[in-house]
Amino acid sequence: MSVRVSGTEGYADEAEELFQRYESVPAAENHRHVLHLVSKTPSRVLDIGSGTGRDAAWFATMGHRVVAVEPTDAMRLPAMALHPSPLIEWLNDSLPDLARLLARGEQFDVVMLTAVWMHFDAEQRRRAMPNLASLVRDSGVMIMKIRRGPVPTGRRMFEVPPRETIELARLHGLQNVLNLHTESSQERNRLAGVNWTSLAFVNAKRRAP
Repeated sequence: MSVRVSGTEGYADEAEELFQRYESVPAAENHRHVLHLVSKTPSRVLDIGSGTGRDAAWFATMGHRVVAVEPTDAMRLPAMALHPSPLIEWLNDSLPDLARLLARGEQFDVVMLTAVWMHFDAEQRRRAMPNLASLVRDSGVMIMKIRRGPVPTGRRMFEVPPRETIELARLHGLQNVLNLHTESSQERNRLAGVNWTSLAFVNAKRRAP
């Protein structure tokens, strides 16, 4: 029996419906506001909370090598079957500690967290940020897409002020380069009052003052 990971509440029970919903929205459309931050040449991408694998597969079609991190078996295992690719490595790991991933000592050109950050409380976010920052290579970027609005029944979510995340990232050497507020691309979410904040950060730890 798998252990429930904090922040993943509700996902296993709704996995089948979530696959239908997420896979119906093209990744390029979902991430159109941050496309300019992703290298056009093959690079190393980390997709944390990879869910159905939609984004990981999209990155792979562009030639990027992807590590897709997803702790929920009911999401990760079907995702592996739905999106088979030699460019995607699937990893059972989770924030805030990312213990298995950090043990490998790797860094990435792009670190992506889509609909992940709002699942953690303030203390978990403080624990997670230095771990995330350590995964972004010197010239790399971290991109977060954070859900805001009503919390679905059975889920664990928190309201995360953008300024809090920007300041937390700054303390760990990540400089904010994007802070964008947008409506949901899904009609049912728009009607429910769901909207999104997209944040992006570049690694500034070793930049000259």
